[in-house]
Formats: sequence, C-alpha cells, structure tokens
Amino acid sequence: MERWLYEHWVPAALVTAIALTLVVPLLLVQHGDLPQILIFSLLPIYMFHQVEEHIGDRFRTFVNQKVFRGIEGLTPVAVLWINLPGVWGVGLLSIYAATFMGIGWGLSMVYLTLVNSVAHLVAAALWRQYNPGLWTALTLFVPIGTWALWRVSSEPDVHWIHHGVGLVVGIGIHIAIVLYTRHHATRVSTLAYTVSQQK
Repeated sequence: MERWLYEHWVPAALVTAIALTLVVPLLLVQHGDLPQILIFSLLPIYMFHQVEEHIGDRFRTFVNQKVFRGIEGLTPVAVLWINLPGVWGVGLLSIYAATFMGIGWGLSMVYLTLVNSVAHLVAAALWRQYNPGLWTALTLFVPIGTWALWRVSSEPDVHWIHHGVGLVVGIGIHIAIVLYTRHHATRVSTLAYTVSQQK
C-alpha cells in the first residue's frame, strides 16, 4: 500500500488540484467571501507546487544528493507523511477552522505556503541553481500567499494570536522536516560506518 501511494500520489495531486481549482469560480459567485476563498485556493495551489517538486521523485533526489551528499536523509515514507497529512491535512484543517472557528484560524495554511516559498528562494540563492518547486514558489506562493495574508489580516476579527499560531505551524512543520531528515541521515551514515568497520 505504501509503495502504491508513493508511486501514485503526485498524479493524484495534479488531478485533485485541477478539480479544486475549477470549484473556485463557483465559490466566488455563490459566496463571494474572498478571504475564505483565498485560504481554500491555497490547497490546490500547494498541490500544483507538489507536482513540480515531486514528479519523477526529483525533490527527494535533489535533497539527498545536494544536502546529504548521497545519503538518504529524505525517505519515500517521509515524503508521504510530509505531503499528505503534513500539507493536505493542514490545508483541510485550515479551511475547516477558517469556516467554523473564524477566518484568522485559517492562517496556518497561509504561513505554511509563505515559509515554504522562503525556503525555496533561500536554497536557490545559496546554491545558485534551480531547486524542484522553485517556479511555483515564485509564481504562485509568493503573490497569492502574500495576497491571502494581507486580505485575511484585514478582517476585523483577526488578531495577533491567529498570526502567532499560523506562524508556529508554518515554521514548526519545516523545522520538524529538517530535524527528521538530518537525524535519519546521521543514522544511515553511522550504520554504514559501523558496517564498514566490521568488515
């Protein structure tokens, strides 16, 4: 099941992103609640970003080769957990929270998107080369994420606590990814060294 998911989740993301995007005009016509619709829109936008990142397993390959120098720090299982419950789950929770608890509670998805775009831009600047996901980060995340942040922040019921929670979620997820991948890479490297010493 895990292998099947890993082989098919990116095409599923593309189809789902297209379907959700086609729903957006209907929401605009029927409801016209722009802040809510912007938060909703970030989920399919993030899915388009995932397609650019992960088609052909290129993001995992890039990270393992560029960051960990050939050691598998980012595993297929980690990719699934990061992108399905980690991104899709946060996206859905943000939409539900914004709808039933108040628009400010949807900022987690906004900050997750913006923090991710910063990560791609910093990586591009440091290595002076393209990294998988960079183009959608530039063309979708930055403008629409910024618009969503400005528009949601303009709502009278949105306060610092909403921004604080959203920022903690956005940064926290990325810190957790870094810590996990570094820990796993260290374990793999240590195991390889131990095996080599035993020969």
